[in-house]
Amino acid sequence: METTSLSIREQYNAAKEANPKSRIRDISRIMGVSEADLVAMNVGEGNTVLEGDFKEMIKDVTGMGRVMALTRNDNVVHERKGVYNDVSFQGMVGLVLDPDIDLRLFMMNWKFGFAVSEGGRQSLQFFDKSGEAVHKIYMIEDSNMDAYNAFIEKYKAADQVSTITTEAYPADTAELPDSDIDVAAFREGWLNMQDTHEFFGLMGKYKLKRTQALRLAPEGHVKLVPNDTVRGILEAAAANQIPVMVFIGSRGCIQIHTGEVNNLVTTGPWYNVLDPDFNMHLREDAIVSSFIVKKPSVDGIVTSLEIFDAKGEMIVQFFGKRKPGIPELESWREIVKNVTGF
Repeated sequence: METTSLSIREQYNAAKEANPKSRIRDISRIMGVSEADLVAMNVGEGNTVLEGDFKEMIKDVTGMGRVMALTRNDNVVHERKGVYNDVSFQGMVGLVLDPDIDLRLFMMNWKFGFAVSEGGRQSLQFFDKSGEAVHKIYMIEDSNMDAYNAFIEKYKAADQVSTITTEAYPADTAELPDSDIDVAAFREGWLNMQDTHEFFGLMGKYKLKRTQALRLAPEGHVKLVPNDTVRGILEAAAANQIPVMVFIGSRGCIQIHTGEVNNLVTTGPWYNVLDPDFNMHLREDAIVSSFIVKKPSVDGIVTSLEIFDAKGEMIVQFFGKRKPGIPELESWREIVKNVTGF
């Protein structure tokens, strides 16, 4: 949408006054504009439009040292502190493979970039064509602010405009009837997977939505579990110091935490991990379905907890810590079995 900063500002002030505890993403939904529209509103008043190759920008974040990476969707937030080391791209798909900052980047979905100053916090914020945030990078006490300021000078757009034009994504296509799916062939493909990453291609081949694929899985490979299973599994992982992997994604980024979780806290509808270098904020009342999923790989079965919202969209995935070539942790399997019986 295209609109004037003045009209947005007046609407924002009214919405913020009525909802003082709401964050900018929530305020944007109340107003019926995108989050990027609200960030653009303050260009020239603390915020800066960035232009250039987003891939090169991510490579340059390395020089800022320790920062906080943030990726979220509607119902969960993933915040991880670390350094953007080992950054690489193949076409429009990128990897950041530091043990702390572990990202899968889909640059074809990155459209807008800003340097943002809000409440004394400095950050880089990136959005898709609809104006929804795909990834944010916050400066912390340990960050190299000289490198951050040099980054802004390098990528500062010549035209510092406070309005943007966003474009909505097409509505999702409806799930095909099960009778239109070659279920036997899909199940055979599932059982023959050599790598869990093949699952996405398998869904595409048989034109399946993810929850439909889980529902049609081969016998013994998927179990629908109660929606508080996430609590049982994370509490057991914390109690037994079992390292987990937490995958949270937007259209433009999948962000992964690998390690232990310790400080588990409930705040209203949010279930949180509040550890020094990793925070997760999960909106429990948005969970509509939860599944334990077992996928074959060359390293043996890989077990995950997959959580979905009312639209059938993935909120978050949990695995036991693992790497290619290394079998899944037996202790992770034991936790899942003890909590779910599967």
